[in-house]
Amino acid sequence: MTSRIKTVFLLTLLSAIMIMLGGMMGGRSGVIIAFGLALLMNAGSYWYSDKIVLSMYRARETAPEEAPYLHAVVEELAGKAGIPKPRVCVVPEEAPNAFATGRDQQHAVVAVTEGILRLLSPEQLRGVLSHEIGHIVNRDILIQTVAGVLASAIVTLANIFQFTALFGGNRDGEGGGNPVGALALALLAPIAAGLIQMAISRSREYLADDMGAHLCGRPQELAGALAKLGAASGRIPMQAGNPSTGQMFIVAPLFCHGAMANLFSTHPPLERRIRRLQAMASGRS
Repeated sequence: MTSRIKTVFLLTLLSAIMIMLGGMMGGRSGVIIAFGLALLMNAGSYWYSDKIVLSMYRARETAPEEAPYLHAVVEELAGKAGIPKPRVCVVPEEAPNAFATGRDQQHAVVAVTEGILRLLSPEQLRGVLSHEIGHIVNRDILIQTVAGVLASAIVTLANIFQFTALFGGNRDGEGGGNPVGALALALLAPIAAGLIQMAISRSREYLADDMGAHLCGRPQELAGALAKLGAASGRIPMQAGNPSTGQMFIVAPLFCHGAMANLFSTHPPLERRIRRLQAMASGRS
């Protein structure tokens, strides 16, 4: 399934869930309101999801003179991959991690945290940037970004509908507003968010690893970076952002809140990714 088809599928899924929730809580009027919200959010998710995510993590675009090595490596790798140079952002976050976003290769962004710049060697950082360029080359960035934003939106809206069911009720008598409905909403929110995240195939991470290893030419550096990032993520949880966007990062971040994110893993096992890269390096040596 192509990235564009997956994006349409996720937008349709969001609309269906929102309309269903609106009907449960507000009957016919709830369906109408939810349908209007779905139209607005569909357009917003497609055109502005990257800006939403960057704002969520307080990412700041850097100039080449501020981070010369970062820009030089991104430019080199983008040239080798045959794509325009992405914008480069730094996230003011101690947890070491990185992600790519944007709706296409012409509007791509590579973002790294301050923590990853301090943790990794220049060669390992190059491996990480190669992985993120790989996502851009493979056209994963739109589907990853939209999935994260929509998952966050579904959880938030379901929580609002749940609060309405418990305390507001349905005043026009068209159904909803009962404890059973509230319980159903409480269960539906994380499940819906998880389904959207699981729509991102784990194979996309493997493909980005493969592309990253090819671009940087040193799979062992990417493997070493993943090992360091995996160990650090258990010690330094993310302080900002939202667990629903976890699938965008090179390694799954351990948030200090929102433990529900751990119920649905969107990343393949880190040990398996490292073994694949080590085997790749051995085959080239």
